[in-house]
Amino acid sequence: MSLDAVAEEAGVSKPTIYRRWSSKADLATAALGTIETSELVVATGSTVGDLTAALQNFSRSLLRPNGMSLIGTVLAEEAHTPELLAMFRERLVANRRAQLLGILRQAQRGGELRAGVSLDAAVNLLVGAYYARYLASSTIPPGFARELVEVVWKGLAK
Repeated sequence: MSLDAVAEEAGVSKPTIYRRWSSKADLATAALGTIETSELVVATGSTVGDLTAALQNFSRSLLRPNGMSLIGTVLAEEAHTPELLAMFRERLVANRRAQLLGILRQAQRGGELRAGVSLDAAVNLLVGAYYARYLASSTIPPGFARELVEVVWKGLAK
């Protein structure tokens, strides 16, 4: 992706692009951020349901055309464009983690969780399982979110 190509595709000049976004990394993560914010989870009425719905949305993001390869590209660019990974973390990763942490904190406040459980570790397990599954088989089955939440929930719940 070059800013020249983006400007040409948009039918504007390169300076027009720079008036809105200060760099290619800024433009790329802003574009990704619009996808992410369109996927707000509706409360289901249960912690297990909310976690499952959030992970189903996450799965749809990863399984979009080039979704997983985009993450690999962002990581590969770290040495050349470290601000891209920083913006990716800030605009996308942090939002997804905050959403899952929010669901778990609400469950904690409601007395659903065992004392002393690590919410951060739980989020790492929920999100990281998707990357592990994809790397192992390049597929994520339709019921994966529900199955994953059931397994993790057994370790969290009272």
